[in-house]
Amino acid sequence: MARFDGKIGLITGSASGIGKEIAIRFAAEGGTPVIADLNLEAAEATAAGIRATGADAFAVAMNVTDEAQVEKGVADVVAKYGKVDVLVSNAGIQIVKPLVDFPFADWKKLLSIHLDGAFLTTRACLKHMYAASYGRVIYMGSVHSKEASKLKAPYVTAKHGLLGLAKVLAKEGAEHNVTANVVCPGFVRTPLVDKQIPEQAQEFGITEEEVIKNIMLKDTVDGQFTTTDDVADAVLYFAAAKSNAMTGQSLVVSHGWFME
Repeated sequence: MARFDGKIGLITGSASGIGKEIAIRFAAEGGTPVIADLNLEAAEATAAGIRATGADAFAVAMNVTDEAQVEKGVADVVAKYGKVDVLVSNAGIQIVKPLVDFPFADWKKLLSIHLDGAFLTTRACLKHMYAASYGRVIYMGSVHSKEASKLKAPYVTAKHGLLGLAKVLAKEGAEHNVTANVVCPGFVRTPLVDKQIPEQAQEFGITEEEVIKNIMLKDTVDGQFTTTDDVADAVLYFAAAKSNAMTGQSLVVSHGWFME
């Protein structure tokens, strides 16, 4: 029997990048991924690609900062499948600027996507998880849940905040057999990171190669980017956990950039 046979997993921001890899892997091991994304067209395309492999997948439009849309998206999933077993709160953006110049609107936008999004999707799924006495919630943190980097004030703040949310949910969810954990990747070559390379090169007045070597990967043990597959391994590990032994924890996947 595959690890996720019969399991329904809602994965936010999964039309591309890390989220898409998690959805593909979840489906390959018997689960039904729900591709929840701001871009419904891209979500539909990802879901269609998964269905073409013989697995099931469902696409929903979801702006994770929109309470009504989150509630509707989760309700649609439950109406179709009767439950939601796994939530992977993965949707996120990055905005890099020095703190002294950071526009308040950008600060609020980034915190809203990372923190409000995690809260709203969690709350919407929890009602159903509690009713079923089963749930696995995984937040997409970052090495920046543990560390800081220049130019990333709201991102670092938000990623630290997810650790706190997971710990509270771990305590509240325990009696309902619901766990909460955080996966903390290092730099992954997604569109989000590719966009940052020229931005940081300009901000620091260095080349793009120097950004990669001397900023992004300088503290790794091998100078390698983390892969989407590496991250999916960790997410699915938490998602498949049989017991509540692993809850309120964080797992760093960063080629040794941050060690605990």
